[in-house]
Amino acid sequence: MKQEALIAADPIVTKLIDNDIAYYTLRWSRITKADKFTIINSVPAQAGIFELYYMDDHKKLNLIRVSRVWYGGLRSRLRRLTDPELEEDAERRALLERYDCYYRYSVIGSRDDMQDILFFFAGRYMPGDTTVPHSGRYAEIYLREESPDKIVTID
Repeated sequence: MKQEALIAADPIVTKLIDNDIAYYTLRWSRITKADKFTIINSVPAQAGIFELYYMDDHKKLNLIRVSRVWYGGLRSRLRRLTDPELEEDAERRALLERYDCYYRYSVIGSRDDMQDILFFFAGRYMPGDTTVPHSGRYAEIYLREESPDKIVTID
């Protein structure tokens, strides 16, 4: 079995490869309330995967988006996606103005690995949807999440 550490930072994604099977471990950052100053001062300007949530009137976190970012980095993308003044879509802007937004992320330096992870999530969130392809490098892809908040989106 070959282990590959993608980026030596916390939170990170790591990967074990056994023949043509990939085992990813996705270590999330803490879920943090979106604030432009917090994002600017704490989120890295590196490639990665992120999740966005809003907290509804019942204090429940609701997933809005799971995505990756390559160019511009996590800091820039999260800053733009969580600021109602920067949002052009009226429906999303109304959501951001009404509810508090939260985010978490993990740094990852490989586009192909990001694609495999998003493929894995798509298979869990939207079974049968083939619009998110995997990288084609592995016969099977497995993912384990680690969250300091004990919030795991997959079983």
